[in-house]
Amino acid sequence: MFEALTRTPIPPKSTLWRRVSALPLFSYYHRLFALVMACNAAVLWLGPGIQAMGLERLSSLVLINLSLATLIRQQYLINALFWLATRVPVGWPLAIRRRVAKVYHFGGLHSGAALAATGWFVAMVWVQVLMHVREPGSVSSLRLWLSGGLMALLLSMVIMALPWVRGRFHNGFERVHRFAGWSVLLVFWGMTLLAPAEGSANPLYSGTFWMLVVLSLSVALPWLRLRKVPIATVRPSGHAVIVRFTHTTPFTGSSTAISRSPLLEWHSFANIPAPGQPGFRLIISRAGDWTGQFIEQLPSHVWVKGITTAGVANVETLFKSVLYIATGSGIGPVLPHLLAGNVPLHLIWSTRSPRQTYGDALVEEILQAQPQALIWDTDARGKPDLVQLACGAVQAFGVEAVICIANQGLTRRVVQELEARGIPAYGAIWDS
Repeated sequence: MFEALTRTPIPPKSTLWRRVSALPLFSYYHRLFALVMACNAAVLWLGPGIQAMGLERLSSLVLINLSLATLIRQQYLINALFWLATRVPVGWPLAIRRRVAKVYHFGGLHSGAALAATGWFVAMVWVQVLMHVREPGSVSSLRLWLSGGLMALLLSMVIMALPWVRGRFHNGFERVHRFAGWSVLLVFWGMTLLAPAEGSANPLYSGTFWMLVVLSLSVALPWLRLRKVPIATVRPSGHAVIVRFTHTTPFTGSSTAISRSPLLEWHSFANIPAPGQPGFRLIISRAGDWTGQFIEQLPSHVWVKGITTAGVANVETLFKSVLYIATGSGIGPVLPHLLAGNVPLHLIWSTRSPRQTYGDALVEEILQAQPQALIWDTDARGKPDLVQLACGAVQAFGVEAVICIANQGLTRRVVQELEARGIPAYGAIWDS
């Protein structure tokens, strides 16, 4: 089978629109980002001008965008979005289903709204400064200081979210967003509660007050579910460890965030529940300092918070058949779908010495669930051309869609090359 797939010629790229729309710049993530920015630009274009808008209207625009940026990342809402998207029947035209399956690009709404909120707030601070200069005392010194501090926090979050900054300083990005995000909420509360002292109406009668209540609850909810749970570990090699949890049984296609220092660093991994068995497993492979330390110094407990959250592979139910392409520990997000068998599946798994790295038990479990799985040992055969293998498998098996679980560069390449050839393809997008 390997030889047959490697000899299958890669089909030519499809129409110009397919080739262009497959580029990362035109992904659904960036389309949603552009939509949010366009809506805000329309408000600015059709409005009376920044200074004429007034502080109250500018503040409302900040809060509307900030609310969208925060709530679209709420775990319950994410799960609801995936649930709603996967209600589309497989009998509907593929042209509709392939677009609905891009639901996981919702991060474009988050990024666009966060950037727009920051822009409106910078404008609001500028108007406050002008008012203070023209008529000293019209804006209190305390409000100016709070506004300046809040602007600095928002700008720091935007800067740390830039792709090249986030990729190079991921731990810094995570901590800035956590602590600066909390601080933004606290400063907004301070500015809202300061309103009566400045002659404004009682905040209890304002939409801003109640929106802040909703946002505060949204941010606090995952932390209210913080707990330290026991784990059991199996280390088949120095590259990977299999971790078992028994405190809950999550749904197929979900992920769990775990930590050893809950205020500083969190890492999400795909849950691997097995039908009819309580609990679940995670596969953690060596991919940095945190995972390396975890493998070398296996803990007896870890922290978990929030709820299990749906991931990209959940879109499989929108298709009549799916090809999974996984590399290395990317088999973790795929395995629960193989075990569940909700959709006719095929698997290509490219990894180094699979039995030595992940253990005989895991490999046998995969083969039992998917006897026709193509497991490519890169130590024995070298790295494959996954685009060619995918195109060959699509032609051989007649699958409707491909889901790729690999590193960032490889995932983007596979998805882009397949989409350019008219093949529905999906994979994580490492968005902000």
